[in-house]
Parts: sequence; C-alpha cells; structure tokens
Amino acid sequence: MKSWVWLVAASFLSVTAVGPAYAETAHAELHNEQGQKVGEATLVQTAHGVLMTVDLQALPSGEHAFHIHEVGKCEPPFKSAGGHFNPTHKEHGMENAQGMHAGDIPNIYVPENGKLKFDAFATGVTLGKGENSLFDADGSALVIHAGADDYKTDPAGDAGARIACGVVTK
Repeated sequence: MKSWVWLVAASFLSVTAVGPAYAETAHAELHNEQGQKVGEATLVQTAHGVLMTVDLQALPSGEHAFHIHEVGKCEPPFKSAGGHFNPTHKEHGMENAQGMHAGDIPNIYVPENGKLKFDAFATGVTLGKGENSLFDADGSALVIHAGADDYKTDPAGDAGARIACGVVTK
C-alpha cells in the first residue's frame, strides 16, 4: 500500500513541476554559411507571445542583429529566409514610428569567446494558428546578421549580411 501511495504522489509532482502539458513548443538549430552548427533555440508559447531561449557558440564577437524571418528556408547566404516576419505589414524598427515588424528582436552582444546564452521575447508571434503563426504556409527562420540593427532603417535595420540561420520546427 505504501509503495502505491508514493508512486501516485511522485507522478503528481512530476506532472505539476513540468507545467502545462499542452504548451506549444518549437526548436531551431542555427548553422553558419559553411554548414557548421553555431547554436540552437527553444521556443515556447506563452500567454503573451513566444519566449525564445537561445544558446550560441562559434560566432564572431560583437553586436549582431537577431530577427525572426518570414520563410522557413536556410540556404546560404540565407536570403532564402526572406525578409523579417511581418504579418501586419509594418515598417522596420523599434524606433520607427511606423514599425515594428513582429520579427524584430533586440540586438545581441557576443563576447570574445563566441559563446552566448540569452532569452528573447516576441510578443507579435505565435506557435499556434492564425496570421501571426510562425508555422504559416512557408514557415519561419531565426537569423543572425553580421552587424547591429539600428532599430529604424526599413526594411532590415541596416544590419548587414546574414551569418547564421535556423529553420523553426515543431
């Protein structure tokens, strides 16, 4: 009898510790132009948008733009990922009165060792259904640019070449 009670209690604790059993999640594995893996991201749907937990390595140090792009395709030089995810057809940038794209995310700062772990939050996207879904007909991708986003220049913040890309998958 005692072992059965402990089994039920342990099962209850493991289920409640994990959180909602039906939370939408996604993943992206980022690669550079040479095809080497340079990071991965886990995306989790929340009540207010999508939380991205990103772990990067082997990237050039410095400030880089980080965006969600509109097409789930990552063929070097990553133009295949299209423009920024922008289902509401706004202009680019957090400092643009006509912006911002749903895929606009703050810049990241990679230290000298090329490794960075960070969280980013995107309020204008979802992993579920609807026009703001990252899983629309052509999917979406996470892209890191060579330079920083200036947060105002349309259409892409003058961020330069695309140096890493990862398709968002369920």
